[in-house]
Amino acid sequence: MSQLEVKNLYKIFGTNTKEALKLVKEGVSKQEILKKTGATIGVDNANFKVEKGEFFVVMGLSGSGKSTLIRCLNKLIEPTYGEVLVDGDDVAKADKDALLEIRRKKIAMVFQNFGLFPHRTVIDNVKYGLEVQGVDNSKSLEKSKEMLEMVGLKGYEDQYPSELSGGMQQRVGLARALTTDPEILLMDEAFSALDPLIRKDMQDEIIEIQDRMKKTIIFITHDLDEALKLGDRIAVMKDGLIVQIGTPEDILTHPADDYVRDFVKDVNKSKVVTASSIMRKPEALTTLKDGPNVAIRKMDEEELSTSFVTDRERRLMGIVRIEDMVELKKQGIKDFNGKIKNDELVRTSPDTLLIDLLPKAMNSRYPIAVVDEEDRLLGIIIKSRLVGHIMGEEI
Repeated sequence: MSQLEVKNLYKIFGTNTKEALKLVKEGVSKQEILKKTGATIGVDNANFKVEKGEFFVVMGLSGSGKSTLIRCLNKLIEPTYGEVLVDGDDVAKADKDALLEIRRKKIAMVFQNFGLFPHRTVIDNVKYGLEVQGVDNSKSLEKSKEMLEMVGLKGYEDQYPSELSGGMQQRVGLARALTTDPEILLMDEAFSALDPLIRKDMQDEIIEIQDRMKKTIIFITHDLDEALKLGDRIAVMKDGLIVQIGTPEDILTHPADDYVRDFVKDVNKSKVVTASSIMRKPEALTTLKDGPNVAIRKMDEEELSTSFVTDRERRLMGIVRIEDMVELKKQGIKDFNGKIKNDELVRTSPDTLLIDLLPKAMNSRYPIAVVDEEDRLLGIIIKSRLVGHIMGEEI
């Protein structure tokens, strides 16, 4: 079971929501529904699952419905229709007491504007959630100090929010959310109010915290670079609809429509796309048992000057050249006779970024071999294809 599952979720603002819901289910456009009913579609039939420990990013422009969606997940905004299942329990149908328990123990939220109490010190802000839960003061103090140290604010316990920078205030908000040890952390444009350098620091910080704590994080942003950096998967929203869900690489290499394609067109794909996306099936592949004659025939069929050689388990042995194979054939030699070149061959893993592959390609006479952990050949990358992808001209 997924830790969080959203099923057929709608949020409609206005008074004539029943009529608007009927129309939106019939496929009537958001603009036409507004004209006919005066109702605004905030979220239109959202469906997705988030696994335990996943960093799930919801991305979209202003007005796309992303902030409305995340507030439906903890019922800060009540959904018009649909289900929000957390460990199988429907948050959308939770009564006041059940909802309070969910917010106390299962779901915490970090807001864009920090949401700190100005009259409370940093430590008192951080331990607020534990106070609400009735946790003993000494225990809440100990836990709060631990979280402040984790976010890099040890020594600032007695400061007030007004005495801190924006980035430091956001760290306090993050520490407060983490102190209650929630299973799911909701972050609504949490870094968008910060200066670019501070924002980058906070992105790095949340990645490090996620590596240590393995929380399930649902993160809202309008910034594509931020989404690509943070997300295990990304949901792209437009006009209340989720138009695509995929890994950063999926979003960049296989955009679902023109909207997503326009969104990602200026992204430096070399910093996101990996070797597995551009590798090709090895042409003229031979095995140790084949020998020079078979290697020559395969290279001739593919009009290639080299052939990759593997053993029976497809482990990579090296590469042979057409001129060496022709010479062996003339001599009547029926094996590769030490002509397999291995020391000059460049290997890489399937998850290597294109930007990291380029230096390897520039220093290699041969295509790059993409191999798994046991050195089995998965595919090859030719230099022109790699350069084409980096330059934005797929080959």
